[in-house]
Parts: sequence; structure tokens; C-alpha cells
Amino acid sequence: MAIEEGKSAPAFTLKDPGGNAVSLKDFRGRNVIVYFYPKDDTPGCTKEACGFRDLWKDIQNTGTVVIGISPDDEASHRKFIDKFGLPFLLLSDPERKVMSKYSAYGEKMMYGKKTVGVIRSTVWVDPSGKVKKHWKKVAKAADHPAKILELLRSAE
Repeated sequence: MAIEEGKSAPAFTLKDPGGNAVSLKDFRGRNVIVYFYPKDDTPGCTKEACGFRDLWKDIQNTGTVVIGISPDDEASHRKFIDKFGLPFLLLSDPERKVMSKYSAYGEKMMYGKKTVGVIRSTVWVDPSGKVKKHWKKVAKAADHPAKILELLRSAE
């Protein structure tokens, strides 16, 4: 099932760094930015996470929740959060099941070669649980959070 704008976002439940189950439905009634990234504490992923961190107050002012999802385990997420002061949720998807549902895992080009892995992408889920926007491939991780904030503000 591919992600389609205007259709319901696939339900999921994953663990946060404390081992607690977090479900997409927990945030019904709010805008949710779900971003998928390959690995904690790597250059592009850190730039993207710190971009969301640096814009956190402005994002919160739009009433939006940010959730980062990677295959890393809870201990890795805790270290990443602590090292960079990340104020938003990071969830673990070690079996890449949620990533697959969201078209965030599969074949991609990396350094000119086809490979299989996490596809850096983002899905904006609206308050009713529908996909408002799907960024299928995020090319510039550092600039992406600001572009999202701009769209969130224009939707208010």
C-alpha cells in the first residue's frame, strides 16, 4: 500500500526510548509530522533532527507533533536525544514494518548505486488522520524542517 495524499495514514504503534508504546492514533486531533531517517547521530540525520529542535517552539506554536522514526533501538535513541537535546519523540522500527507501510524503506540510489535501505522521507498527517502531504524523498535534510514549518504556518 503506497502513501497517498488525502487517504488515511497507516496506523502504527512503536516503542519510544523509554520502552513505552506510542501509536499514531494517540495524536488524533493534531497535525503530526512523521519523518523517517536512516540512523541516529550520522551527519544528515543529525542536521535534520537539530533543524526540528531549533524550530521546536515555532512548530509547537502550530499545535504540531513531530515524530522521528528509524531502525535504531531505544538505547541509541536515548543517546541521540541526550547528545543533541532533542525535544520530540523518536520511535524505533527495527523490523522496518512501519517504514515499509509508509514507503520509507526499499530500493534507493546511494552514491550512484542501487541499494535497499531507509528512504529519508516525511509524511504530514492531518488532525483527522489523513495524509496531507508526503515528501517521498528528502534531498536536503538540513533545510527540510524549515520548509515544513513554512507549510504548517501557511495552513493555519
